[in-house]
Amino acid sequence: GDIVLLAKPVTLTEGDRVTLTTDVLMATDGTSKPEKLLYAVSVPPVRGQIEYINYPGVPISSWSQLDVVAQKVCDVHDNSHEASKDSFR
Repeated sequence: GDIVLLAKPVTLTEGDRVTLTTDVLMATDGTSKPEKLLYAVSVPPVRGQIEYINYPGVPISSWSQLDVVAQKVCDVHDNSHEASKDSFR
């Protein structure tokens, strides 16, 4: 089916991390298989990384909607002061 994506901005301070929840990142395709809906980072954040909560310090470039539902993925800001905004695609 058609994929519907909800993505809301989140605010991080220097050195902070935020868990990617379904309130900020949600994809559906009309099926009940969130483990088959995959996100892939094509442009990583410049001032940090995306990582699994259980593996801090190890950047990831893909994860599933089920990982988001289980609150296993976070966006981590490094301690740099150079930018007031950062993003990933």
